[in-house]
Amino acid sequence: MTAALGSALLLSVAGMAVAQEQGNQSGQTPSATDVDRVVVTGSRIKKVDVEGPAPVTVITAEQIQKEGFVTVFDALETMTQNNAGTNQNELNSAGGFTPNGSPVNLRGLGPGRTLLLINGRRAADYPFPYNGQSNFQNFGNIPSSAVDRIEILAGGASAIYGSDAVAGVVNVVLKTNFEGDVVKLRGGTTTTGGGDFGNIQWVGGRAADNWSLTYALEYFADEPVYAYQRDFMDSRQDNPMPGALGYQPVSTVRINRVASNTPGTYFAPPAGTCEKFGGEYVNFTFRSTYSATHPQAGQPYTLGNACGYWNDVGYQTISNGNKDLSGYLYGTWQITDGLEGWASLQGYHSKSELSGGLEAILGPHIDGTGVFTTFNAANPGMNTNVNIQRILTPQEVGGIEATHQKFNEKSLDVAVGLRGTFADRFDWDFTLGRADYKATRTRPRLDGSAVTDWFFGPRLNTSGTPRYMINLDRFYTPLTPEQYRSMSSILKYDSHSWVNQGNFVLSGDLFEMPAGPFAFAAVLEATSQGYDLNSPDGILPTNRTVYNLTGTNGGGERDRYAAGIEFSIPLLSSLKASVAGRFDKYDDITAVDDARTWGAGLEWRPFSNLLVRGNYSTSFKAPDMHFVFNEGSGSFSTVLDTYRCLSAGLRPGTSACNTSTYAYSMFATSKGEPTLEEETGKSWSAGLVWDITDSLSITADYYDIELEGAVTTLSSTFIMDAEGGCRTGLTRNREPYQFAQDSAFCQEIISRVTRVPAAGEPTDRVINIRSGPVNQAFRHVSGIDAAVDWKMDTDRMGDFRWQLAWSHTLESEIQSFATDPVQTDWRDDPNNFDFRSRIRGSVGWSRNNWNATLFGTRYGSLPNWQETGRVSPYILWNANVGKQITDRMKLTFYVNNIFNNFHPQDDGFNSYPYFWRAYSPMGREVSAQVEYRFD
Repeated sequence: MTAALGSALLLSVAGMAVAQEQGNQSGQTPSATDVDRVVVTGSRIKKVDVEGPAPVTVITAEQIQKEGFVTVFDALETMTQNNAGTNQNELNSAGGFTPNGSPVNLRGLGPGRTLLLINGRRAADYPFPYNGQSNFQNFGNIPSSAVDRIEILAGGASAIYGSDAVAGVVNVVLKTNFEGDVVKLRGGTTTTGGGDFGNIQWVGGRAADNWSLTYALEYFADEPVYAYQRDFMDSRQDNPMPGALGYQPVSTVRINRVASNTPGTYFAPPAGTCEKFGGEYVNFTFRSTYSATHPQAGQPYTLGNACGYWNDVGYQTISNGNKDLSGYLYGTWQITDGLEGWASLQGYHSKSELSGGLEAILGPHIDGTGVFTTFNAANPGMNTNVNIQRILTPQEVGGIEATHQKFNEKSLDVAVGLRGTFADRFDWDFTLGRADYKATRTRPRLDGSAVTDWFFGPRLNTSGTPRYMINLDRFYTPLTPEQYRSMSSILKYDSHSWVNQGNFVLSGDLFEMPAGPFAFAAVLEATSQGYDLNSPDGILPTNRTVYNLTGTNGGGERDRYAAGIEFSIPLLSSLKASVAGRFDKYDDITAVDDARTWGAGLEWRPFSNLLVRGNYSTSFKAPDMHFVFNEGSGSFSTVLDTYRCLSAGLRPGTSACNTSTYAYSMFATSKGEPTLEEETGKSWSAGLVWDITDSLSITADYYDIELEGAVTTLSSTFIMDAEGGCRTGLTRNREPYQFAQDSAFCQEIISRVTRVPAAGEPTDRVINIRSGPVNQAFRHVSGIDAAVDWKMDTDRMGDFRWQLAWSHTLESEIQSFATDPVQTDWRDDPNNFDFRSRIRGSVGWSRNNWNATLFGTRYGSLPNWQETGRVSPYILWNANVGKQITDRMKLTFYVNNIFNNFHPQDDGFNSYPYFWRAYSPMGREVSAQVEYRFD
């Protein structure tokens, strides 16, 4: 920052010299300009000064294009305040709940804690809940053609906007009063393979003395990109750290005894089995190492022969295929001199497809219970407890396209209003609106009963470990596409969310004070919000007839009424104070009845070109609707059975417990919790805006955000660790556990774990974990935002503009549950994959009919996968050059990710895809755009 400030001071001298030279050459002198008052995000009071007590970042439509981005979400991803590195995205969520949603996560506080506004109105939630649990808004369905600018306030703003504005607000302001017509056509591809895309935009407008109309139409299409199209992630052989045993494929068409430290565990398939599967499988002799408790601890031994699969991971998509059509209309009608009517319509229709990869057969399935990954094989020569696995091939299902999930999404945002002025100083605005979002999802999936009938037949016992006779002929023979279709179905999910809202805003100057007008804004709001999520019956936790898949249902409504007021108080000619307060009243089934929030700010201008500012505000977030109305959801994950490990005299976390005996797949269920309370937060910021010259400005702000009572879901790992502690009296480190077995905490925790007897295993096996949301978490984050903006206009070399923004997290604290201590060093914890710093910057140049932009973004370092250090920062560069061919036509060429940078090197990242999910595997993208203007 010191270097940036020093550079800015030096540049200011050059800027003043250039300005003086231009003034002398042109003979012109600056003139005063009347500036209209505008509303800026973070306040409802109209004002001349764009900068206020709380820092607001603005991205213009022109800036989005110059920096090389096609979509709004692409631009928002590069914002320095958007520093979370753990969001689900198209790379890692193909099999998840929201693989087609695009969340923004300001300050890393969670996607649902960033409020999305469209022209100051709430957007409808994305119909599918994030991770099957919480709600968020989709930033991927906003047509960039209709955008005028995006305003980002990264801090608490509930005193102005109510619930959800905890980490910040993103207000997308759409175009108005546009005249003429502009058509843009852009197409491109990646140089690494796949990713062809096309985008066409038409923006126009008409106006007369008493009316105006602005319209926009956009179509965007791109193709899905598969992992096999990237040579660094198309195979399990891309693992940079294969371990002491060297590279091994995943074992498939495999049957193995449930035993540890036992050579020859695998039952070898018949000769020629692997060759039957179209070249997908290879013959392989698998090995393992003896556990820490074995006399030959760490030494390798041979498991046996089976078919191996190297390339199964390559069949998932890393970028969705999309066909998006969107439109926008905005019109005004001047009814009288002091009264104007307006209407707005925004529509979006998307068809997307993606693949989560190939399905696998893991064992027999019993409806309502799920897949038994451990069962007793009654086959002659086996007659023992076994695990099996057979990952299907693309040929068996009818081609990789047959694995595609398909999304059909429609959203509509309609608003009408009246606005006017009375007494020559009071403005009012009455708005009614509805935002509606519908989505359907289809996906192919095996039926549990059909899989069991085909491969295993009827169950041979009624209690204990399930006993089956494996049909070895079918298990060792590829399916035909017809056979796959006969034992599978197309699952369909329907979801719908909406928000109806009305508000009345009155603002203006109440009276004159010695230092200026005493301004105010008052708002009354009424909102009705709801959602309805219907998943296929076969994936619900109560049914579980679909093979190895679960899901969630839910639906409910919530009404809210609010009143708020703001004051802008000129204390001195150089000092202004602002105060805001808001009351929200809720009508739903939760424990939230009402919420009161307030905020205050100061603006001190000791000089005309220097603003020193500070802001404090309280915030709150009502529980996400799916946290409340969830009718039941389920999830599978491999979890350590801490009780088993401790009971065996071992220490969890060591290799001795890292076997299928102690860590295995568990099923967790969760339901909505109407007793949840609101999350509460507070945030403050302090900083300055210094216009060093007319062409050079610097901003720097310190921020501090604290959140208490945050809703978090009791994870399976937390519950299993707590159950182990309650049952054995020991922590993971084998130290005394803090709660006694007969305590209320332990009784609750033990009741959440369901175990059944398991023959040949050390303790009863977990078949269900009852999870759920609780008000437990605490978060605190603080840091610095800074930016430099410098313009330099010359006659000889053209016009230049430099922009640089930087965000750096100074402190991050976390407490997941009230029983945990506050972790004060979370920022530097090796398990925290949020970026500590982000930088974005650009330099633009224009001269005569030419223009060019170089844009760069830098992601700070992250922990390496082995938790021994940190990987290097990640830097991407975009560039474009354009030429005005005629008065109407312009041609621009783009290269995004100039150096084809994929991800920082981490030689210890041994989990697929072998790099952290925040990094994009798309690589270099080249495109061209032609723009044509009509009168």
